[in-house]
Amino acid sequence: GRGGALPAPTTPAPAAPATPQQPQPRARGPEDRPNTFTWVKAADLVKPSDRRIETARSAGFTTAVTFPRQGILAGHGAVINLAGENGGDMVIDPSVGLYTTLTTAGFANFPGSLMGAMAYLRQIWIDAAYYRAAKEAYAKDPVAIARPSYDRALEGLLETHRLLIPALSRVQIERMLRFGAEFKTPFVLYGGQEAFRTADQLKKAGVPVILNVKWPAKERESDPEEIPSLRTLQLRDKAPTTPAVLAAAGVPFAISSEGLDTPKDMLKALKKSIDVGLKPADAIRALTLSAAEIYGVASRLGSIDKGKIANLTVVKGDLFDEKSKVEMVFIDGKKYLPAPEAPAPPRPTGGTPAGEVQ
Repeated sequence: GRGGALPAPTTPAPAAPATPQQPQPRARGPEDRPNTFTWVKAADLVKPSDRRIETARSAGFTTAVTFPRQGILAGHGAVINLAGENGGDMVIDPSVGLYTTLTTAGFANFPGSLMGAMAYLRQIWIDAAYYRAAKEAYAKDPVAIARPSYDRALEGLLETHRLLIPALSRVQIERMLRFGAEFKTPFVLYGGQEAFRTADQLKKAGVPVILNVKWPAKERESDPEEIPSLRTLQLRDKAPTTPAVLAAAGVPFAISSEGLDTPKDMLKALKKSIDVGLKPADAIRALTLSAAEIYGVASRLGSIDKGKIANLTVVKGDLFDEKSKVEMVFIDGKKYLPAPEAPAPPRPTGGTPAGEVQ
C-alpha cells in the first residue's frame, strides 16, 4: 500500500504510539465455530510408545481405527496398524471419517442444547458449500474474483469423506438417520445399543453401525433399593442380541471398544452375544472385513487375500473362549509375540477384603 507524507525534510518526528485496539465482543453464534476441530487428525497424534498399543496387540488385534474426541466436530479418524517404527509407519489411512459428538456440555450460550448443536452442524455445512464455491470461482478467474480468506475449519470439513454420528437409543437412531441424510455425505452411526429395535430402518437407509458392546448392566455402586424401570430391564436383556439382529437384517456393523477397560473385554462382550444367537462367523466378520468395508480400506485389510497387508492373528483355541491364547500376531508381515500377562496381585492374609465375598 502507499505510505503517508513525511512530516519534515530533515528530522522525522517520532511515530505516535499505537493505540491498542479493544478486543471485539464474541458473536456467540455459528461464526465463532464453537468447539470445532476439523483440522485435527488422529494420524498426527499416533505414538508407537503408547502402552495401549501393545495391550491391544497382545489381545490379538492388529489394526485399529482411532479418532480425536474433543468438541462437536472432533477431527478426522485414522486406520492404524498396531506396530511400527514410528507413527507414520503405522498409518494405513489418515482420514477415514469426521467424528461428531453433538456435545452440549460447557456452553452457556449457543449451542447449549441438542437443537443448537444440530443447527450449528447445518450452518457450518452451508458455510462450507459457499466456501467451496468461492474457491472454485477464484480458481477460474483470480483476476476478477476476490480471493477468499483461508478458513481452516472449513478446509477440514471439505476433506470429509464420511461422518460418524452418535446414536444409542431408538429415538436417537431414528432422529440421526434423518439428520445424517441432510449432509449428502456418507455417514455411520456409532453407539447403536438399541439398534435391535431399528434394524429394518437401518437396512432401508443403508447406514452401517459402529456398535458399542459395553452392554448395559446394573452398576456395582448402585442403590440396592432402587427398582429399575421396565425399559431399563428390557435394554439390559436385549442389547446383547443387537449384533445377531443386525446380522440377520443384513446391516453392516463393526465393533467399538468405547468404555471398555481392556481390548479383551470386547471379545468377552461378543461371547455374550454369541450365547444369545450371534453366529461366531458374523462376530469375526464384524471385527475384520466388515470394519474394513465400513471405513473404505477393504482393498488392503480385513481378510486373507493376495495383495492385502499381511496382518494375521494366530490363536490357540476359540478366539471367544476365555481359555484361548493368542500365540502370535503378524503386522505388515512382521511377527509379534504377546506381552506376558502381569501376575495377579497377592491376596491379603488375615481376612477377606472389604467388598469381596469368598
